[in-house]
Amino acid sequence: MMTKEWYLEYEILINRPGLLGDISSLLGMLSINIITINGVENSRRGMLLLSKHDENIMRLKSILKTMDTIELIKIRKPKLKDKMAVRHGKYIHTDADDRKTVRFVRDELGLLVDFMAELYKQEGHKLIGIRGMPRVGKTESVVAASVCANKRWLFVSSTMLKQTIRNKLIEGEYNVDNIYIIDGILSTRRANDKHWQLIREIMQLPSIKVVEHPDIFVQTTEYKLDDFDYIIELRSHEGEEITYDSVDNHSLSTANNGFSMFDF
Repeated sequence: MMTKEWYLEYEILINRPGLLGDISSLLGMLSINIITINGVENSRRGMLLLSKHDENIMRLKSILKTMDTIELIKIRKPKLKDKMAVRHGKYIHTDADDRKTVRFVRDELGLLVDFMAELYKQEGHKLIGIRGMPRVGKTESVVAASVCANKRWLFVSSTMLKQTIRNKLIEGEYNVDNIYIIDGILSTRRANDKHWQLIREIMQLPSIKVVEHPDIFVQTTEYKLDDFDYIIELRSHEGEEITYDSVDNHSLSTANNGFSMFDF
């Protein structure tokens, strides 16, 4: 019988000595193995579990609901955000109105990189947008996640080192395992028809595409925000407003600050 993975999360109501040992013993009696365990913010604890029998998970759920020292929060097949919570001890926060919008602050760069790396490891097409003010770490996080996922990254348009706009790819760069990075402002404001033809070709590939400043990218193209699988927001601190006037000026003035334009 196939072993299945489960996510268990509970809140500690009475933190008495031996509580974790009691729960671990219960899991052992039900032949449920613990893969990972960690505190998940405040007084909650999360676990990744392995079990061959679904009925044992149901028994566990029934027993945990009778305990007065804890409150059962979740027991389900693990989602990506569940695995991130156990690894890092922090929740990934999503927008209340749009569940595909995920929010991070600069202090959570490690969590962001790990989250994006897990997205990169998934097979097939995925379109990811990332919002944020200049110098908050957007491009660096995209590249770092590519390294963590053991993927090659390619700048289709970027202002990371020099203003780069690609009009074609060379042999070997059309690869479904590559991560294609597009600066939405630079492509929209400075690119020519050949560049957009290249972007359309890349969009047809069953690979990962990351678009910085997706709101600008969709303004003058046939693509819509609904086409994105995830929108990531990165802020320097909670409450920072992401505006595009200063972002636009920063991206397009880079060439006037000692950098030249690459046009392949």
